[in-house]
Amino acid sequence: MAGSLFNLWSPHHHDLAAVVSDMPIQGRQGPMSARVFALAEMAIASGGFEVMSKFVSALLAVSVLAFAVTAQAEGRVISNDLSKCRSGPSTLVQISGVKASSGKIRVQSYRGTADEWLAKGRWLARVEVPARAGTMTVCVPLPEAGVYGIAVRHDVNGNGKTDLRSDGGGMSNNPSINVFNLGKPSYRKTAFSVGESPKTISISMKYM
Repeated sequence: MAGSLFNLWSPHHHDLAAVVSDMPIQGRQGPMSARVFALAEMAIASGGFEVMSKFVSALLAVSVLAFAVTAQAEGRVISNDLSKCRSGPSTLVQISGVKASSGKIRVQSYRGTADEWLAKGRWLARVEVPARAGTMTVCVPLPEAGVYGIAVRHDVNGNGKTDLRSDGGGMSNNPSINVFNLGKPSYRKTAFSVGESPKTISISMKYM
């Protein structure tokens, strides 16, 4: 992850924190609060570039996925019925690294195109389940064979809001998340093909 960030570490690390603090939190109005800037500065001071890189990655993942979950949309909210992934176009999402058995895990599917991936109001289906620490499996039925992307968010306290200190996120293919892609990796990095039978994918969660 460290290699994916531009070299603003010493003497320009303050600038990197400033860039992060100016990024919009999707799903809220206005720029990130001064608290986020302070968190970025603390991450730098406590652990240097490696800690800061991890901080930025998790921060961007949470902020962009918060928008994807809270935006108004025409998608369907469905239950986690694993039997729906026994046949037909569907994806069985194996989620690892869930840090706590509290709050909710929200899994959303998108078509794997530039216009629809993480776009407001373009998710196809959402599965919302109680979080369980460790690993979880969620079934996401798909409308037809094609190319899709999956986004996962852990709302740790279940309040439906973005809590940057605690919430986590992940995406299909586990792409690198950094200041260059502003927490929204290209659909090419997250897209996967599904045929007429179920496909299993693995997603690793990222937290602050």
